[in-house]
Amino acid sequence: MKERISRDELVKIYNVEVTFFDSLVDSGLLHVETDNETHYLIYEELPVFERFANWHYDLEINLPGLEVIHHMLGKIEEMNRINRELRQKLSAVGGGFEDI
Repeated sequence: MKERISRDELVKIYNVEVTFFDSLVDSGLLHVETDNETHYLIYEELPVFERFANWHYDLEINLPGLEVIHHMLGKIEEMNRINRELRQKLSAVGGGFEDI
C-alpha cells in the first residue's frame, strides 16, 4: 500500500479549507483514494497539493486559474519532452544542432 494522508489531517496540517481540497479533487487536479468514506491523498501527490495551496492562498489564484496554470504547465512539460526527443534524433543523425 502506498503511503497516504487523510484529507482531515491534511487540511489541519496545512491550514486550508476542506472545500478547497474538495474542489481540487472535483476538478481533477488532485486524485484521492477513498477507504471507508475517508479520502486520502497519496504522498506522491503532496507536492502538487502544496503548489496549488501556495498559489491559491499566497497568490490568491482562484480554482479556474489553477486549472489553467496546471494545463499550461502540462503543455510546457510535453513540449520539453518532444524537444529533448528531437534533439536526440538530430544528434543521432549528426545534425549538429546541440547549441540550439
